[in-house]
Amino acid sequence: PFDLVIPALENQDALKCLQNCSRHDVLPILFDFDAYTITSSKIESDRLLAGIHIPAPVPYPDCGFPVIVKPSRGSGSKGIYVIHDLKQLKSHLATAPGEQVIQKFVDGPSYSMEIIGYPGNYWPLQVTELEMDPVFDCKRVMAPSGLSRKIIGDFEKISTVIAETLALKGLMDIEVILDNDVLRVLEIDARLPSQTPVTVHASTGINMLQFLAEQHCPPPENVAKTDVAQRGVVYEHIRVTDNTLTVTGEHAMASAGPLRLEKDFFGADEAFTCQSENRTDWVATLIISAENRTVAWEKREAVIAGIMQFFNLSTYKDRYPINHHVDNS
Repeated sequence: PFDLVIPALENQDALKCLQNCSRHDVLPILFDFDAYTITSSKIESDRLLAGIHIPAPVPYPDCGFPVIVKPSRGSGSKGIYVIHDLKQLKSHLATAPGEQVIQKFVDGPSYSMEIIGYPGNYWPLQVTELEMDPVFDCKRVMAPSGLSRKIIGDFEKISTVIAETLALKGLMDIEVILDNDVLRVLEIDARLPSQTPVTVHASTGINMLQFLAEQHCPPPENVAKTDVAQRGVVYEHIRVTDNTLTVTGEHAMASAGPLRLEKDFFGADEAFTCQSENRTDWVATLIISAENRTVAWEKREAVIAGIMQFFNLSTYKDRYPINHHVDNS
């Protein structure tokens, strides 16, 4: 028998099957299907945010160009485009499948936070910084965020208000962009995220799955502490092919086939990779930590240099969306 099932997927058919099982007490499932129904639609999410006056990018047509267009459903970068004029927008919408969300394109650093709990008792976890590749797929997560205590406090308040409004029972991920000291919510998702849990664990020691389980059957004296020391962490995806190392979005990992966990991978603490002696095209997710973020970044630079030297790679690529904010200090 299972002690607890925590879904880590977004396949609607699979989730419906799990929901039916939970209704008949076949499986002990920790997943807020009601909250997920709202947050899996960006249109519904934006309506909720507007109703509780949470800052978000200005919707079109109340803003000028450029705008960002993205599908209402689905997470990640698939189907996200920056549009620069009305002609281009009309052309895009004529062929775009499903409902689309159109908002002002905001240039600034992006951050993520998970919040766990149930109505009246929520615990905001560590803030992480996100960096994107040219198609807005997350390629790098860093911790701690480097944000001021005030901005982190604002983020915690925003996350708690959203969680209370949803009557969240479980976990939610909130992604924001910092726009001239104003946090604007880009996306909310009431499901287990794919990248930040590893980063937060490496930085703080907090295991989100364990934390979730404790909230499901909470022994109050054993509730995990969220105010803990924070190590510096760089978590990023790379692809090696054709004498080139490219820092790439998460999509490259999904299409790479079976991955294995390696310890001390060219100096990285850990890595998920398909690299082998016979492969010239391979990927890896690097997990690098140190006493602070500056030292972690220096360690990361040495890891990249070591990989390039070992495999005799001549080209390094680390591209961002056009005009996107970059600060790895």
